[in-house]
Amino acid sequence: MRPDLADSYGQHRLPRYTSYPTAPHFSASVCESDYQTWLKSLDAQQSASIYVHVPFCRKMCWYCGCHTSVTKRQEPIAIYAAGLRTEAYLVAETVGRRQPISHIHFGGGTPTIMTPETFADLVGSLRHSFAVLPDAEIAVEIDPRTLSEPMAEALGFCGVNRASLGIQSFDPVVQHGINRLQSFGQTATSVDRLRRAGVGRINFDLLYGLPLQTVASCLDTVAKCLELHPDRLSAFGYAHIPSFKKHQRKIDASSLADSVTRHLQAETIAGALVDAGYVRVGVDHFALPNDNLALARQEGRLRRNFQGYTDDCADVLIGLGASAIGRMQQGFAANAVSTKDYLARISQDRLAIAKGYLLTDDDRFHAEIIERIMCDFAVDLSEISRRYGRDPRLAVVDHSRLGSLIADGVVAIDDGRLTVARGAEFLARCVASVFDAHLLRSGATHSQAV
Repeated sequence: MRPDLADSYGQHRLPRYTSYPTAPHFSASVCESDYQTWLKSLDAQQSASIYVHVPFCRKMCWYCGCHTSVTKRQEPIAIYAAGLRTEAYLVAETVGRRQPISHIHFGGGTPTIMTPETFADLVGSLRHSFAVLPDAEIAVEIDPRTLSEPMAEALGFCGVNRASLGIQSFDPVVQHGINRLQSFGQTATSVDRLRRAGVGRINFDLLYGLPLQTVASCLDTVAKCLELHPDRLSAFGYAHIPSFKKHQRKIDASSLADSVTRHLQAETIAGALVDAGYVRVGVDHFALPNDNLALARQEGRLRRNFQGYTDDCADVLIGLGASAIGRMQQGFAANAVSTKDYLARISQDRLAIAKGYLLTDDDRFHAEIIERIMCDFAVDLSEISRRYGRDPRLAVVDHSRLGSLIADGVVAIDDGRLTVARGAEFLARCVASVFDAHLLRSGATHSQAV
């Protein structure tokens, strides 16, 4: 525990570095013709990943920072799913063949808000448009409050082999404060249904820093989670940005913890999970020792993408759906955010891209440094600089912040290798920001560093 560091750096607003450059730097200068060129240039021998965004929920959770909306009807969901099937076809037609796929991730929103039949049709379309590999990981984000037994069976039938269940907190006081009432029984029933259906890999998603949350309630939530034996857990800090998500205004800001208390909650969760036998992966993920994520960390293969930490080694991510972001070798492609705009593009047989970013060699240079800091808490600046033909001294963008981090014992640099100090890993985002060439000229609002 380093509460002094949490107090010094915790209030800084910084990106989560799930991409570099981050989404606020995307622009409409990258257009459909660019994306078409990128898709046509994909290597037929290299597998890609797919992210599918489903922007619908039955009820709005006040903490939510995702692109989603509330609907009680199935009709708009069915129309949207038809758009996803069309987009998959359009992308495959542009590629010119069935690109091999090693990972598919359904996010949201609540992907399982679809009927079992609609979901099965969508997965069938993906398998028709792309060559989904036999050992591909197919993951789905799930709201345990709405998962029915027929839907769980459909997931198993469609080959889903990993499920991420949103939990956040089991404390009823906290649940009332975020408008998400979810009992332990509902969660346990969902886990049982998934495992009986053959969805054997289970992830739990937790949050700390929520309104009225305490260290004791964090510990109680972890204890309940352990009863269900998940393979992985994530523990993210709640990002309170009501200017970006208006429904967050329903949360009383005075009920939120300061950075020191947030740090204590995070480290309490981490300590309990490590004591229970989980391996700490990066800043906020935990996995059983035999889980692929833990093995990737151990073997130096850990990566960072829009879902957080991953063992997915594919360099290409195809984004499908409203607000989905894809990553090609050349840069990022972001779809139209609103469902209306997305479907309008698809209905015209157009790719749904609305903006993007063309990567430069300088971006790739800084991106690799930042990813290694976020994944390994260390980076060989000399080695990466040599490969890019750069002077290692030019890697640093914010010399003032680096100086402070060194003086405070957060990092050390020896013979061109930067290492984050033991106990200061929670400040990885602060360390990574030292190498962010875009941050100082960005007007974007980010989440707290701790």
